Amino acid sequence: MTKNKPEKTLVEHAMAGVLSQIEQRILLTGAKLPSIRQFAETMGVSKSTIVEAYDRLSAEGIIQPRRGSGFYVIGHMPPLDLSKILPKADRLIDPLWISRQSLEADESYLKPGCGWLPSDWMPEDNIRRALRAMARADQGILSEYGTPHGHEGLRQYILRRNAVLGIEASLEQIMLTCSGTQTIDLICRFFLKTGDTVIVDSPCYFNFQALLKAHQVRIIAVPYMSDGPDLAKFEQALAGHNPRLYITNSAIHNPTSARLSPIKAHKLLKLAEQYDLIIVEDDIFADFEYEAAPRLAAFDGLEQVIYIGSYSKTLSAAIRCGFLTAKTEWLEGLLDLKIATTFGGSPFSAALIWHILKDGSYHKYMHELKLKLTKGRSQVVKNLEAIQIKPWLIPDAGIYLWCKLPYGLDSAIVAKHAFDQKIILAPGSTFYVDDQTSSYLRFNITQSASPRIYKTLKQIIADLK
Repeated sequence: MTKNKPEKTLVEHAMAGVLSQIEQRILLTGAKLPSIRQFAETMGVSKSTIVEAYDRLSAEGIIQPRRGSGFYVIGHMPPLDLSKILPKADRLIDPLWISRQSLEADESYLKPGCGWLPSDWMPEDNIRRALRAMARADQGILSEYGTPHGHEGLRQYILRRNAVLGIEASLEQIMLTCSGTQTIDLICRFFLKTGDTVIVDSPCYFNFQALLKAHQVRIIAVPYMSDGPDLAKFEQALAGHNPRLYITNSAIHNPTSARLSPIKAHKLLKLAEQYDLIIVEDDIFADFEYEAAPRLAAFDGLEQVIYIGSYSKTLSAAIRCGFLTAKTEWLEGLLDLKIATTFGGSPFSAALIWHILKDGSYHKYMHELKLKLTKGRSQVVKNLEAIQIKPWLIPDAGIYLWCKLPYGLDSAIVAKHAFDQKIILAPGSTFYVDDQTSSYLRFNITQSASPRIYKTLKQIIADLK
């Protein structure tokens, strides 16, 4: 017969409260703990309970008293566990597990919540042709490190692409990286220190949150509207929190597919200049546009903006290569950091992407892809509205639909029921920093063709309403 574990004493509860804050990086090494009186009031216990809890933590070498000053964290930080730092969502639908489920799921699962195109939408014939060309023509590409800036041919292509968008830069201001995610990681390493503040959109791409939490910074979320961030609340965040960075998608926003208006772009840049804010403009969905939205980097002249992107959404998620464009004084430091962390980058991937892009077939492929998306978007909207799921807006470009469930249903609960039916959804709560309950789901148009998705959702909605 299994014995029940004894309940924790009040002292143990108080100790666990301190340890939890250390584990979540709320209290870092050197941080001062709340006073005995403050913590007693917070925990709803006597001061003697907190005195004993602090004494035990001191004896274990976790905190240390300083005469006349209080108690301070002195122990080493435990290993970083993002599942404990990120919002306390159910493990089946938290941000990291949405990605893991989508990556690990076999063919029996449908994945309308994942963030990429199906393989049969990708230009696999173009990739195979480029691989054959590389094997015949390139010397050293299979065995040598790349240069610090990265493959010159691909950077020349990106330079011309930037110019079309109104982003003026030299070739030396463009650097290739191992991926779009690594690009943001390098920028965070370069600009941020533990405890700094970063602004993101609300909602925003959930991996921004995970990456920023890994850098142990504070995240402030500002509501994102159909034409860009809420500027009144954005300025409040600037004045109240002195953030170092703002990370956003200005062209096609993830998850909403909204696009920044020219008026808001100019006002946003004025605020960035006033408060010395650096903007990281993630333009990974640029090639899905029919008409280009305003680019902050173009309006700003790369003074306060770093412009980044990759081809993982349009060419192949398996060919990892990102890029950034920044002013020279920042780029030099970022180059050094790239060498320190990855040395040569991904020269093979960069060369392969360049071979695909340079023959002109990419433009034809993207034209056909956008037509396919337009047709698919209309059908997915029709299917969703038939089961009372309403898009927040109907975008004219991109792969996502940000949609609201009927009856105020919690999208996290719906996602758990769908997962039991082998359907992986992206519940809205994972796109918010504060883990708020949300009735929204993000649908990937390219992964939402199966009638089973709508049949299953219709039944779940009927059961939960």
